[in-house]
Amino acid sequence: MHKIITAIILLVSVFIPHMSYADEDRSAILVVSFGTSVPEARRAIDALVNAARESFPESAVRLAFTSNIIRRKIARETGEIIPNPVQALAQLNDEGFEEVYVMPTHMIPGEEYDEIAEVVGAFSVLDGKYGFDDISLGAPFLYGVQDCERMADILTERFSTHLADKETAIILMGHGTPEHFANAMYSQLQLALDTKAYGRFFLGTVEAAPKIEDVIARLKRHPEVKKLVLSPFMIVAGDHAHNDLAGEDDEDSWLNVLKANGYDNISTYLVGLGEDKNIAKDFVKKIEDLME
Repeated sequence: MHKIITAIILLVSVFIPHMSYADEDRSAILVVSFGTSVPEARRAIDALVNAARESFPESAVRLAFTSNIIRRKIARETGEIIPNPVQALAQLNDEGFEEVYVMPTHMIPGEEYDEIAEVVGAFSVLDGKYGFDDISLGAPFLYGVQDCERMADILTERFSTHLADKETAIILMGHGTPEHFANAMYSQLQLALDTKAYGRFFLGTVEAAPKIEDVIARLKRHPEVKKLVLSPFMIVAGDHAHNDLAGEDDEDSWLNVLKANGYDNISTYLVGLGEDKNIAKDFVKKIEDLME
């Protein structure tokens, strides 16, 4: 009951009058991302939004960011107002949409995903003029064994040129979510990658396990690896990618830690996964599954 009351209060507090109302298009897709304030990284998020628009022209497609810090920074620096999920859903309700499909761009069902699920759950119990006829939440990219196997296929294709050199390994940095069961998805993905290309992919996280020390320990068991390619295992190549992963001036960056451990032939591929055509296809497939 407390959550329902809180949701109603939030709805009232973020109510945004709008002069445009839904006519024939009664369904909407809300793409929810953590967000990024790095302009070039935004392309990855926009690519997924555009994929949804092209694939589902009968539905309105909107975007929401979960990070208030990023939303406020963008508003302050560019004037662009990006709503949070509560605001975006309240706006869709005000415009008269009846069916809403909330689709996250998150990699795993961690803490951020849990918060989105709570918002969707709160709206789902609202009846009358403040509710929707139907509102549902899609799955993140890694939501089970089959997702991890499919992601392993995507990654081996993504880095096929690098993998042609038998001395090259791909170092992937995920975000990670401490003390949450969903972090196990990274280990499941590593298992899938080892099945596809043993000793060629090494996956770690910036905030949980496996850490860079675990990555290095596994690397040491593969003396045949002479060259490394650093790349973010994230939808966007934002602050984590440019600083925590590849920051030349940060002594704690993965780049410098790997150099300190004897790896001097290191290149970077700082492109968000959202820009990968196969990730976009998978994103669209998850929306299709949600609609079904």
